Amino acid sequence: MLKFELQHAADKLINDIFAVKSGETVIITADTMSDEKLIDAVASSAFSAGALPMVITIATPGGVGKAADPDIPVDAITGALLGADVWIEFNHQWLLYSTPFERAMKENPKLRYMCLVDFSQELLVRTVGNVETPQLQKFMAAFTDRHIHAEKMHVTTPAGTDVEFDLDPVHYVCNDCGNATVPGMHMLTGQINVVPKFGTINGKIVFDGTITPPFGCVPSQPVTLTVKDSKIVLIEGGPEAKEYDKYLKSFNDDGMLKMAHIAYGFNPGAKLTGNVVEDERVWGCTEWGIGYVSPIDAPPDGQDAKSHSDGICLNSNVWLDGIQIMKEGKVVDKELAALSPVK
Repeated sequence: MLKFELQHAADKLINDIFAVKSGETVIITADTMSDEKLIDAVASSAFSAGALPMVITIATPGGVGKAADPDIPVDAITGALLGADVWIEFNHQWLLYSTPFERAMKENPKLRYMCLVDFSQELLVRTVGNVETPQLQKFMAAFTDRHIHAEKMHVTTPAGTDVEFDLDPVHYVCNDCGNATVPGMHMLTGQINVVPKFGTINGKIVFDGTITPPFGCVPSQPVTLTVKDSKIVLIEGGPEAKEYDKYLKSFNDDGMLKMAHIAYGFNPGAKLTGNVVEDERVWGCTEWGIGYVSPIDAPPDGQDAKSHSDGICLNSNVWLDGIQIMKEGKVVDKELAALSPVK
């Protein structure tokens, strides 16, 4: 195992990304499918920083998000999180968007949360320990600024994605560039998340990367979503397309057929492995979320749904207000390309 490299990555997570201070409470949540050595390394780093680490391990839930609620001690987890300064989630079945998550983010204004679900030791080394973040942060800040001032977005891929939508200036453009020093929700380094204006997404979205849940792997044939006014009206493809259609409709929730967000992948160390957190950050992909949207991302109410699913579109072409900024996964805008750590 990557013993020395793992500790370096854990130290970088605690000291550089979170800037944990002496006396802070750091809660690490996990389930029975989580990597214990990884958790031990991060807890040790927190303890070495003078913090007070607390590891909460639960039986692996049958679902994710709010679908996990029936299988977890909701009140006990919530109570712990309300007293935490930092929450790092290493659960296999994530608590992101669950009731404890919603309450903690709403009622604990000092909480700094990061979603690192289903992480392995190698994954932490590859996407945190080995990534030099200063130049990446400059690039991602400039890219995010473009979105804040844009009104329309158009995305295509070689696999057949062709979708257009409006951007909402009220919705939060989240730049996860390796800085979790301020309160709020943070994700692994290397993603810019955008919540389009609700009801404006039209076209086809083709998942040729992983889909999680329910698969956690690349489908045998691409899965094509036909979207009208932000709602999925048809799912086509191979056997996984039929299963995916059945999965989304099994919730008996109209919200689980609504597009939630789109995100860019910008982690130089990420590769397509079947882990949704890493796959979403493969350089040059766009990732689509379906279902729940937090009120944090789309104030004041977000988008309610019983759960959330994510699918990957590789080698994306992107236009903002008619100007192309990415071509098949490569940054082609001159200003942004000059700042990019990946040429």
